[in-house]
Amino acid sequence: MLKHRLVGIVGFSARYRWFVLAVAVGLAVYSGVFVARHFAIDTNINDLISQHLPWRQHQAAYQKAFPGEETMILAVIDAPTPELAQSAADRLTKRLQERHEIRSANKGNGASFFRRNGLLYLPEPELASTLTQLSRSGPLLGRLAADPSLRGVMDSINLSLSGVRFRRISLDTLAPEFQALSDAIDAVLKGQPAYFSWSSRLEAGASKPPTRQFLTISPVLNFTALEPGEEAENAVRQTAADLKLPEQGVTVRLTGPIPIADDEFNTLRQGAVGNAIITIAAVLFILWLALHSIRIILAVFFSVAVGLAVTAAAGLGLVGALNLISITFFVLFVGIGVDFGLQFSVSYRAARYEHHGLMRSLLETAATNGGRLVMAALATAAGFLSFLPTAYNGVSELGEIAGMGMIIALVTSLTVLPALLRLLDPPAEARPLGYAFLCPLDRFLERHRVVIVAGTVALVFSALPLLYWLQFDFNPMNLRNPKVESVATYLDISKDPEIAGRTAEILAPSLGQGNSIAKTLQALPEVARAITLLSFIPEEQDQKLAAIKEKADQLRDDLYPEQVKARPTDAELVSSLAATAKSLGALAGKREGQEAQAAKNLSEALLNLAKASPETRQKAADVLIPPLDITLDNLRMSLNPERVTLDNLPAALVAHWKTRDGRARVSVTPKGDANDNEVLSRFVDAVLKVEPAATGEAVGIQKAGETVVGAFIEAGTWALLSIAILLWLFLRRLSHVGLTLFPLILAALVTLEICSAIGFKLNFANIIALPVLLGLGVAFKIYYIVAWRQGQTDLLASPLARAVFFSGLTTAVAFGSLWMSNHPGTSSMGQLLALSLACTMAFAILFQPLLMGPPRKKAEPSPATEKEASLQR
Repeated sequence: MLKHRLVGIVGFSARYRWFVLAVAVGLAVYSGVFVARHFAIDTNINDLISQHLPWRQHQAAYQKAFPGEETMILAVIDAPTPELAQSAADRLTKRLQERHEIRSANKGNGASFFRRNGLLYLPEPELASTLTQLSRSGPLLGRLAADPSLRGVMDSINLSLSGVRFRRISLDTLAPEFQALSDAIDAVLKGQPAYFSWSSRLEAGASKPPTRQFLTISPVLNFTALEPGEEAENAVRQTAADLKLPEQGVTVRLTGPIPIADDEFNTLRQGAVGNAIITIAAVLFILWLALHSIRIILAVFFSVAVGLAVTAAAGLGLVGALNLISITFFVLFVGIGVDFGLQFSVSYRAARYEHHGLMRSLLETAATNGGRLVMAALATAAGFLSFLPTAYNGVSELGEIAGMGMIIALVTSLTVLPALLRLLDPPAEARPLGYAFLCPLDRFLERHRVVIVAGTVALVFSALPLLYWLQFDFNPMNLRNPKVESVATYLDISKDPEIAGRTAEILAPSLGQGNSIAKTLQALPEVARAITLLSFIPEEQDQKLAAIKEKADQLRDDLYPEQVKARPTDAELVSSLAATAKSLGALAGKREGQEAQAAKNLSEALLNLAKASPETRQKAADVLIPPLDITLDNLRMSLNPERVTLDNLPAALVAHWKTRDGRARVSVTPKGDANDNEVLSRFVDAVLKVEPAATGEAVGIQKAGETVVGAFIEAGTWALLSIAILLWLFLRRLSHVGLTLFPLILAALVTLEICSAIGFKLNFANIIALPVLLGLGVAFKIYYIVAWRQGQTDLLASPLARAVFFSGLTTAVAFGSLWMSNHPGTSSMGQLLALSLACTMAFAILFQPLLMGPPRKKAEPSPATEKEASLQR
């Protein structure tokens, strides 16, 4: 019945070719327009996992409580000095708040608050050391505050030199500052970018002042564009350029969920057109090698193009937006769709060689090979559709589109392709299509069949221990291009242990309960720290406030002089520079060593500055005085703190740690290298034992990995079961079902064993090679099992081997386009697809015929076979 209907479909398509082609062209055009209007791609890796899983619901609840993090741009500002970084961040924040592309821009969560109250967060011994240092700097601060000019800087240097003369301070203590000053002045004299920082010597705080600032930006997103944050990101970069920050040595880099997603799309797009052109050209060349007929090649190519357009439109209609995995259906469709067209065309050519008549050859092809195409398409579709019930949305959507695509490819191969062949009317075949020169190899393999089969099986199973070392990379950032700005910046800042990265987050019912949870988690050996909003209330504030007030009173006259000197004239500056240079030279004298050399260098730089033009001295003042003003202002703020309570914490900080209805966030950081999967796994397990509802990046990475692995085990089981049922329905013999599936299982095992042996890691993207191996591998093996059941022998020398070989080549070229991608996840996908394809091809062409053995009854020699034999003779 199936054979009769297939013959009827092919016959109808060939007879009414114009009608069939008109319908095909209409569908293709409509589908193309639909795709152009509705094409969308979701580059968010988080959307690859089902939202219905418990851990995803915990994640959604946390994101709902603290919204904004998923639609944030983080600007990372780096400058040569802390003062320049602070100034750049302040100016950029102010200008961005005026841009219509930006909703809000903030310097961290309460940067000015922590600038004022930072001393309260120091441990008491560190605070005492810092205040002592400030006391010693009092006279120096007084000179600079009373005269914030180049003249005042010279006075401060002379004061320091007096300390050296009276042995209150050593020259080597001043050497770093002298060298930094001389370097800055030399750079000004040479017309080069110059920088100087006062923070390391004057500003309170024992730790080194930061040269990096962070800006949290909430963008206005354009969801109608493929890159929703592009306008906002361009606005930030343009504003930085308008402020001439790059010319001042300041870099502004963007990262965060929005820039990373936009860069992800850009990475996928880069080189895509060029790769597509190369792929199409290579596929056409392989089709020429396989078919040797431009007319047949055009028929196959057009048939695949129609099927691809219809599948793309139907896929977008089903899922709305493609994801980073489902978008690869284009490559899979070309690879497997061409296989169906090749199988039909090679069979048609073989029949044409036998019968010479076009219609008879088409009907003969439908009768003899249509059934195996239907079996292959249904089994391949079942392999893909088996991922539909899984929680891995990325592959589930791919399975939905690709499974449907296999049926569409089958339909176009049985309708559009015959119609085009009838229309184009390619000439009859003059030569047989098989590889007669491989007959001796067929004979050799048949004679040593048992040894080869047994040896292959033994080798595969002996290598099974390698699977113990098979690695799965759970880190989603490794799927992204590390060279793009957003990812490179993320990887850079994630190296800083002080910056929260892979944390576990808990949403507690109240702040009190959150604090209790934090204490419990803090006691775990896997936890470095656990903090809540209460962690921002400094301890022992009474003692610290008293000590700071006492020091502020002592330094009041120095930091707040009654009178600030008027701006010096240029003549006064020249005199001050020359006098200070002379003092430095006299002090250094004939001393040896780096500290003396630093003093001599500064003396020479000051003399050269005194001899330079007034404009050059003004440039030197512009380098030294603005950072001095910033440092003095920061010192004044830090010595005037206020008691910190929950009521006066910055609103932005409170909103980041506590919801309006009273729920509180607990953030837990792992102890050790958070980029180490083992460290992260132990940390997550420990946290989840205490708080099963914990979420955060650390938990998400681990749970996503478990979900993906579980999805593939579930889908693999369903795929094998559904394919086995389909094969039994067609073949009606369990032994033949086993002969089809066993080589497929061996090919999968060998693929994974090779991955383990060469250290190739599976990840969220490249693991799709396994369902593709099932689909493509089943198709190849069905072709052989049906041919064997029909009594064909010498399969290596047959037209079937030709069709399978060139089909594999076209698929390899299609997968190669993925390998060439700039996107690491897509590239690794192409690599694993190529490896799995090689294993599948080897087991289909070489192992499958040996496993089946000689057919129970040989087919009657066809005219083609007789003609081929006579030619060999």
